[in-house]
Amino acid sequence: MKKNINSGMAIFPTPNLLVSCRGKNGKNNALAVGFACNVSANPPMVMIGIVPDHYSYELIKESGEFAINIPTKGFEQAFYYLGTKSGRDEDKFVALNLKWTEGSKVKAPLLDDCPISAECKVIKLIETGGDHNFFLGSVEAVHCDEAWLDENGNLDFSKIATL
Repeated sequence: MKKNINSGMAIFPTPNLLVSCRGKNGKNNALAVGFACNVSANPPMVMIGIVPDHYSYELIKESGEFAINIPTKGFEQAFYYLGTKSGRDEDKFVALNLKWTEGSKVKAPLLDDCPISAECKVIKLIETGGDHNFFLGSVEAVHCDEAWLDENGNLDFSKIATL
């Protein structure tokens, strides 16, 4: 029999995600995101949850853009760092020597060490009244390392070794 517990429900997304963004001041930032999901396949849309006090929340809210990056095994140390340090206190890109590429559709950095990056524009900010608010984003472009694709150019999930 299942027991009633006194904690909140949490559905953990797979894979772990890094969200990168840029403020209007030109400063790049990235953070680990625990709440994220696909919202629509056609047109492609995603949703990310971020605590309003976080620096990246402020940057995404002002710019209206972000990128989702999927890290692979071997990136654990950087993932943890990006999830525990604030861009208000330091430049995490400099601290980790993160390599990045400019987005083609949005002004958000794409993390070069992450084999998949999706460029997104904010459609709507959903203020939940809880500890996270949600950015609903339209997926403007997706970039993927060829090694992760099958012979038809589609993602081959059997090749993906995510965190």
